[in-house]
Amino acid sequence: MKHLNKLFAGALILAGFAANAQNSTNPWAVSFGVNAIDTKISMKGNDHLRFEKLNNVKENFNIVPSVSYLSVAKNVGDNFSFGLTGSFNKITKWTNHIPQTKNTSEVINPGDLDFYGVDAAITYSFKSLLKSKWFDPTLNLGGGYTFFGDASAGTVNAGWGLNFWFAKNVALTLGSTLKYSFDDTRLANVDVPTHIFHQAGLKFQFGAKDRDDDGIIDAEDTCPDVKGLEAFQGCPDSDSDGIQDSADACPEEAGSPEMNGCPDQDGDTVADKDDACVDVAGLPVLKGCPDADGDGIADQNDKCPTVKGEKANGGCPWPDTDGDKVLDKDDKCPTLAGTVANNGCPEVSEDTMKKLNDYAKTILFDSAKSSFQKQTYPILQAIVAILKEYPSAKFALEGHTDSDGKDQSNLLLSQSRAAAVRTFLIDNGIAADRLTSEGFGETKPVATNATKAGKAQNRRVEVKLVK
Repeated sequence: MKHLNKLFAGALILAGFAANAQNSTNPWAVSFGVNAIDTKISMKGNDHLRFEKLNNVKENFNIVPSVSYLSVAKNVGDNFSFGLTGSFNKITKWTNHIPQTKNTSEVINPGDLDFYGVDAAITYSFKSLLKSKWFDPTLNLGGGYTFFGDASAGTVNAGWGLNFWFAKNVALTLGSTLKYSFDDTRLANVDVPTHIFHQAGLKFQFGAKDRDDDGIIDAEDTCPDVKGLEAFQGCPDSDSDGIQDSADACPEEAGSPEMNGCPDQDGDTVADKDDACVDVAGLPVLKGCPDADGDGIADQNDKCPTVKGEKANGGCPWPDTDGDKVLDKDDKCPTLAGTVANNGCPEVSEDTMKKLNDYAKTILFDSAKSSFQKQTYPILQAIVAILKEYPSAKFALEGHTDSDGKDQSNLLLSQSRAAAVRTFLIDNGIAADRLTSEGFGETKPVATNATKAGKAQNRRVEVKLVK
C-alpha cells in the first residue's frame, strides 16, 4: 500500500483531463467505496474464459475494509461519459487451477500481494431512455493497467453498473467489470490474472452552474439571471403571494390567484389597480364602483343615486313638468299639458279655431289702409293670448277685401292687412316661424258684394291652422 497516495493523486490528476458524469446538467461525478477482486475467472488453454468451480464463493473475494476505489468522470453528451478509476486491494485469495485435473481449482494465498489499478472507461447510461428519475443502469467499455504484487499488465475491460439515485445528486452505485489480461499464466508476482472487479459505493454529481445563486442550477432555472424559488423553477415571487412575478399582474403587491396576484381590498372582484372605488364594493362594469339604484351609472357620478334614471340626465329620471305623460326631453311644450300625438303640446280644437276666427272677423282697419282702428287692439291681444296657449301650432293669416276698387289694388290691400296682423302678433310674443300671411283680394267672397252688409263680411282676416 506504499503506492496508495500516489495512486489516488494520479487518478485525480488524470480525471481532470478526462470526460464523464451522469448528465450534462451536472457534468462532473465522483464516486468512491469498496471494491472486491475475484480471480475465479481464468483462461482455459489460453483460448477462452471459464469460471472455476468453487464450493465457497466467499473464499475467493479479496476485500479491504475501507474506501478502496475512487472514480472521477465527466459527461461527454448523448448519455455517454468518460471517466477514470483508481483502486487498491490486498490479494490474499488467489484462484489457481490444479494441474492434471479437470475443471478443478483451489484458492491459495499468493503472499498478500498489493493490488493497484488505474482504469479508464466509456460509460453509457440508460436512465433517460427509461425515463426514470432514480433507476440508472449502465454499460461500460475501456481498459487499464493493473499491478498484482511485482507483476503488472494492461487489461481490456467491459462491465455493467447500477445507480440508484435516492437523492437529487447522490446515488448508491453497484457494478462489476471483467478485466481481461493478456498475461494470465496464474503465477503470482509473475503475471496479472484475468479477474472481476466488483464495486459498491456512493456517487455524487456536481458542476452545474447557478448564475443567480438561488440554489437552482441554470439548466433547471426558468429565470437563471434572477434569484428565485424552487417552487417556481427558479423564478422570483417578489411579494410572496404564491404567484411568480412573470404571472403576477401586481408583482410588488400581495394578492390572490383569482385576481392574478393583485389585491382586492373591497372584495368586489375588481383588482385595486383597476378599481376606481377601492374601499367600496362595486360592480366590474363600473370599474368597481357601486350603483345603488341599478341604472348603470356609478353613484359617484349619479346626481340621483337612489333613484333610477338616465345617463343623459346625469342619472336622474326625466321630468314631466306638465304631467301629460310626455317627458320634458321629448315634450315640445314642457310646461303645457298636451297629447302624445302632438309631441306633448296641446292640440288646437275646432272650438279654438272658431274663437280665433270670430275675433279675426272683427278686426277693423282704417278705410283703404292696413292700419288698425283703435277698438281693434283688444281683439288682437285676445288672439295673441289664444296663440300662446298652443306654442307649437302654426297658423296662416289670410286677408280678403270686398269688390270695390280695382282688383290689383284689392289684392295688395289684402296682403298688407294680413301682414299687418302677422306683424302685430310677432311684436307681441308669437314666434315668426309660426305665422304666415297671404292676401287674396276680392277672389274669395263669403257674401254678396251687392249690399253694404255683404261687403262688410267680405272685408275680413281669416286664421287657418297649418297641419
